[in-house]
Amino acid sequence: MQEIYISVDVEAAGPVPATYSMLSIGAVAVNDPEQTFYVELKPVNDKFVPDAMKIVGRSLRDFAENGREPKEAMAAFRNWLARIATAGKPVFVGFNAAFDWAFVNFYFHEYIGENPFGFGAIDIKSYYMGLTGCTWDETRSSRIRAEFKSTASHTHNALDDAVEQAEMFRRMKENAALGNKK
Repeated sequence: MQEIYISVDVEAAGPVPATYSMLSIGAVAVNDPEQTFYVELKPVNDKFVPDAMKIVGRSLRDFAENGREPKEAMAAFRNWLARIATAGKPVFVGFNAAFDWAFVNFYFHEYIGENPFGFGAIDIKSYYMGLTGCTWDETRSSRIRAEFKSTASHTHNALDDAVEQAEMFRRMKENAALGNKK
């Protein structure tokens, strides 16, 4: 079955899915960057970490007023994934995938009953470490080698950041493929 790589980024009110709300999801098909998804979600409670909200740049109240109900948002994401991955299996790709996947996995199971991505994800940071032999500290976005960096800006908008990550992952995969042909 063909793997359909989907770059996913989320913004959240804090570090733990069961305690803090996921506020937005951005996704893009890695090999078809015109295929994008974005949704904002209503918070499930009023808990937040001030530094997290500073990064998001908006208030919980704004998401409460403008976001979609979590069940509706996750159904829309599931339906988008089904349209994008008609010929294969969607594979979650993220920059620090452990964080983003944890929220997406929790919300899919909590509101839909299953996660279309299954129980795994490709972490771009780990992929980069394996590709270059660098240390974990050198996988921070500010230290990624220029030839792998995206031309897009990192804005902390989930869709913008998913697009940026998709380009980064595409560049790394292309480099890895060339290296394997030597």
